[in-house]
Amino acid sequence: MAEALHDIPRLNRVVYASASFGGNVLSRTAGLWLVFFYAPPADADLPTIIPRFTLAAILLAVGIQDAIDDPLIGYWSDRTRTRWGRRIPFIVSATPFYALFFFFYFTPPGEGHAVWLNALYITIILLVQRFVGTLSGGPLEALLPEIARTSASRVSIVVWQVFLGSLGAIVGLVATGVIKDTMGFQAMAAIVAVIALLSRYIGVAGAWPYARANVEPVQFGLAQSLREAFRNDQFLYFLPTFVFFNMAVTVMLAALPFFAESVILGQKESLSVNLPGFSFSLKEGGVSSVLAGAAILAVIAALPLVYRLATVRGKAWVYSAAMLCGAVAFPFLFFMGLVPGVHPLLQSALFVAVAGVAIVGVFAFPNAIMADIIDYDALRTGVRREALYYGAQNTIEKWVGSLSVAILAGLFLIGETADNPLGIRLTGPVAGAAAFIGFIFFRGYSLPDQVTPQTVTIEEEAPQSAP
Repeated sequence: MAEALHDIPRLNRVVYASASFGGNVLSRTAGLWLVFFYAPPADADLPTIIPRFTLAAILLAVGIQDAIDDPLIGYWSDRTRTRWGRRIPFIVSATPFYALFFFFYFTPPGEGHAVWLNALYITIILLVQRFVGTLSGGPLEALLPEIARTSASRVSIVVWQVFLGSLGAIVGLVATGVIKDTMGFQAMAAIVAVIALLSRYIGVAGAWPYARANVEPVQFGLAQSLREAFRNDQFLYFLPTFVFFNMAVTVMLAALPFFAESVILGQKESLSVNLPGFSFSLKEGGVSSVLAGAAILAVIAALPLVYRLATVRGKAWVYSAAMLCGAVAFPFLFFMGLVPGVHPLLQSALFVAVAGVAIVGVFAFPNAIMADIIDYDALRTGVRREALYYGAQNTIEKWVGSLSVAILAGLFLIGETADNPLGIRLTGPVAGAAAFIGFIFFRGYSLPDQVTPQTVTIEEEAPQSAP
C-alpha cells in the first residue's frame, strides 16, 4: 500500500524556508567583501593583506575542494541513523562553526605579518568554513523531500525560500556596506555570523517535527550509490538543464558591474539622476546596486504569479517556461544604454528587471524538481538518498560558477572598455543561448508533479543491495 502523504503546515514551511535568509546574508556578504578586505583597490585607503592573484589561487583551490565535499557529505548523511533522523545531528552540530569561521574571515594576522602567514590563515579558515557549511547546509537542504511530501508543499517552500533569500541578499549587498562604514569589518562579520546562526537554527526548528526518524539508512557503497544515481534517466535529463540555465544566470549577473562601469557610465566618473524634489550622482558601485536591486525586486514581484502557475500547471512546466523566457529576454541585454531618449540607468534597470522574471526559475524550482527525482529514485531502488542527489547538484553548481568566470574572461577579450564594450554586451546573447540549450535538454523530462507508484511507471528493476 502506498504511504499516505501529509502536508507540512504552512507556518512550518515558512519557518523552514527562513533559513535561506541568513544563508544569503552570509554568502552575499562574503562574495561582496572578502576580496575587497584582503586585496582592496590600489586607490583605497586600506592595506593589501594578500596580493590579488595569490588570493585568487587560494579561492580556486578551496572551491575545487569544496565542490568535492558535497556528494561525500551527502553520502555520509544518507547512511546515518540516529533517534533524530539522518539530517538533524549534522545541522545542529555544524552550524555554530559555520557562523564562527565566517567571522574569522575578517580576523587575519594582518598587515604587519608576512604574506605567507596571512595566506595560510585564510586558506585554513576557508577550508574549515566551507566544510562545516556543507556539513550543515547539505543535510538542511536534503530535508525538503522528506518534510514536504506533496508537490503543493514543496512549491510553497521553495517560493518562500526565494522570497526570504532575496531579502537576505538585499541585506548582504546593501546593509553590510553601511555597517562596515560605521562599525568596521569585524563588527559587520560578527552581526552577519549571528544572523546566519539564528536563521539556520530557526529553519531547522520548523522542520524538526516533520523530519522522519524511521527512514532506513542507505546500505549501498559510495560507488554503487553514484552509479544508481546516474542510472536515473530523469536525473540525467535534469542535470544539463540545471548546468546551462544556472550558467546563463551566473554569467548575466556577474556581468552587471561591468555593464555599470563601461556601458552605463562610459567615460564619466558618475551618473546624474534627477527625481522629483532632489537629484544625486551614482558611481560604479551605486549603478551596480541599482541593477542588482532591479533584478531582485523583479524576482520578488514575479513570485506570486510563479507560485500560481506552479500550482496550476506544475513546477516542471514553470521551470521549462522560465528557461524559454530567459532565452528570449537575456539577449536584449545587448541593447542596454542604446535606446535613444531614455535615461541609460532607467532603460538598463528595465532590461534587467525583465530578465529577472526568468531568473525566478533557476532560483526557485531546481530543489523542488530534485525532490521529485529523489522520489522517483526511491521507487526504483527502494532507498532514499536525498543528500547524495543534492550534493551532486551542488557540486555541479560550484563547477558551473568557476566555468562562468572563464566564459566571462573569454568574452571580455572581445571588448570590455567604454570605447569597445562588445564583449560585455555579448554576455546577454550568450546567456540566452545557454538558457535555450537548457530548455531543449529539459524536453526529455517526464515526471509528473506528484511522484507516486500510481503516477509513474518504473521500467528498471530495483538493484540488489550491496553486501
